Amino acid sequence: MTDLRPAPAPEVLASFEAATGFMPVDEGLALYAAAVEAARATGRPVLEIGTYCGRSAILLADAARTAGTVALTVDHHRGSEEQQPGWEYHDTSLVDPEVGRMDTLPAFRRTLFHAGLEEHVVALVGRSPQIAALWSTPLALVFIDGGHTDEHATADYLGWAPHLADGGLLVIHDVFPDPADGGQAPYRVYLRALADGFEELSVTGSLRVLRRRTA
Repeated sequence: MTDLRPAPAPEVLASFEAATGFMPVDEGLALYAAAVEAARATGRPVLEIGTYCGRSAILLADAARTAGTVALTVDHHRGSEEQQPGWEYHDTSLVDPEVGRMDTLPAFRRTLFHAGLEEHVVALVGRSPQIAALWSTPLALVFIDGGHTDEHATADYLGWAPHLADGGLLVIHDVFPDPADGGQAPYRVYLRALADGFEELSVTGSLRVLRRRTA
């Protein structure tokens, strides 16, 4: 059967595959399709929590460009818990030698530059709960892919899900029902969203796309 979902141009997909990050291609394509659908339906921006080096931001930026809106990406760029020294996903090339801490912002900017998508992204540099508390613009899509502790994943959900526009989509990454496959904080946020009235629209790998049920 032919897949009729929106898909990025080959050069955009090539930039995504070349970028530093962890999202598989099939999950990226599902995210892209959800972002295009939501942005076209609502006319609102799309937003992600958890920028890292900009791999998924490439797809969100191109989806926003396609729909005539903009992509927003939230990150303090000091690395999440599992990216700190001594942890599995620590990358020494992303440490600022002057201050001795992770700094993914330069890599993110290079990623967008090479993809030709800088003008379609607004980078919100800071901690997610602080920015969410100041936010007021309705959003077409909220993509939760930030810190993977219960504290951070729950704060991202509570801070940003209320800003979804009518018809907007909530996307959660790294949802693993089986603890043997990965951490459980995003899965618990996913269960909370279902209990709060969201319905699941699609499952691609660890990516879940949801929409709030309407009366």
